[in-house]
Amino acid sequence: MSHDTTVADAAVEALRGAAPTAYWTDRVEAPGARASLDGTIEVDLVVIGGGFTGLWAAWQATERDPSRSVVLLEAEHIAHGATGRNGGFVAASLTHGLTHGEAIWPTQVAALQKEGDRNLADLVSAIEGAGIDCDLRRAGKTTLAIEPWQVDGLRDAQALGEKYGVPLELLSRDEVRADVHSPTYLGGLRDRTGTVLVDPAKLAWGMAAELERRGVRIFEASAATGLARRGAGLRVSTEHGGVDARDVVIATAAYPAPLKRLGNYIMPLYDHVLMTEPLSEAQRASIGWADGQGLTDAGNQFHYYRPTADGRILFGGWDAVYYFGGKVDASLEQRDSSHELLARHFFETFPQLAGLRFANRWAGPIDSTTRFTAAYGTALGGRVAYAVGHTGLGVGASRFSADVALDLLAGEPTSRLRYDIVRKRPFPIPPEPFRNPIIQFTRHSILAADADQGRRNLWLRTLDRFGLGFNS
Repeated sequence: MSHDTTVADAAVEALRGAAPTAYWTDRVEAPGARASLDGTIEVDLVVIGGGFTGLWAAWQATERDPSRSVVLLEAEHIAHGATGRNGGFVAASLTHGLTHGEAIWPTQVAALQKEGDRNLADLVSAIEGAGIDCDLRRAGKTTLAIEPWQVDGLRDAQALGEKYGVPLELLSRDEVRADVHSPTYLGGLRDRTGTVLVDPAKLAWGMAAELERRGVRIFEASAATGLARRGAGLRVSTEHGGVDARDVVIATAAYPAPLKRLGNYIMPLYDHVLMTEPLSEAQRASIGWADGQGLTDAGNQFHYYRPTADGRILFGGWDAVYYFGGKVDASLEQRDSSHELLARHFFETFPQLAGLRFANRWAGPIDSTTRFTAAYGTALGGRVAYAVGHTGLGVGASRFSADVALDLLAGEPTSRLRYDIVRKRPFPIPPEPFRNPIIQFTRHSILAADADQGRRNLWLRTLDRFGLGFNS
């Protein structure tokens, strides 16, 4: 039997019995369901979407004006979407990394980096100030080279960090393997300040509880089914009621929004994740990882992984799957081929953990855009503001986006509104039937580039030239 067959069989066995649910939200400490909206109410601000962008929008609105009445509408339950399905990496970057930021916004990336650093510091301060227990750790992140061509990329990234005052430590193969014991590592780039780790569901639940203490009303199972002018304000309709409001923030991520134009910018990409059972003391010792930092590969197709407070390992990424028509449905959250591939990669990374089993397997749609960063704008005479499309770095950027949306509603210029990342929207995504073949060809090209020393074909180079792409 070949080594590949042995690893593949071990991956399938390790997945046997794994719960088809997101670990973060499928726990006994999950809060009970909140009531849905029944009837019509009137408020100053209604926020549509109970993920991080919506939660931060309500949070920042109460910070700016504690007397403002705010309602938050969530179609499912708090932390249902990407907010409760991600890896819990909270990054300072607002530009999907410095390399991407310099390529797209070369004259503004320095200011955007400082803006992101400030946003992360303020986010941590807000969480700690409110006493939210979400296992927040200032552990940072290490980016790993697992192919020889990626080592040069780490050197380039360190040099770019030095240019913009971001301290990054280049690690040799021996140094990175001494830190985290994997035979696949060829080098590393340690960032100790630009990322914190959280339990994302606990953070969302804690934020929601704090918002209710501030007087924000949260309604679950209350999808916004309509949005229209009503007198001097707006009416947001739900199945069993409605909200009359002066202003609206739309923060629906990859899920359907009452503003149809957002579909021009969002391509829902399904990201897949595994969570192991708790490691034994001997298993933990076998992998090192004393700092417990987040880890990610340096390739175009990459993994992200991190330990949890209860001794498990979350392992996700690699596949970013688009379904024709931008379909978003619970039936797409289990994909054997993607989960088995992840499990195989896990045991290739940590062969010493052979026999460890996975407790949970899940997937969820990421609201990706053609430039990897959010789309912002207004509608209905400036009474509606939206912030959607955070791709894979939304846990931290969502707070910045919430402030942008509130700035847009206020109609007053702020430092945030001067950036092109806010002023200019991503390039629209072609409609079907053109969208699917373009995305699939791009995905094939990315896989081919990783298999060919990172060499990007003409199609990818053309996309790079115009700041376009495909990523989770």
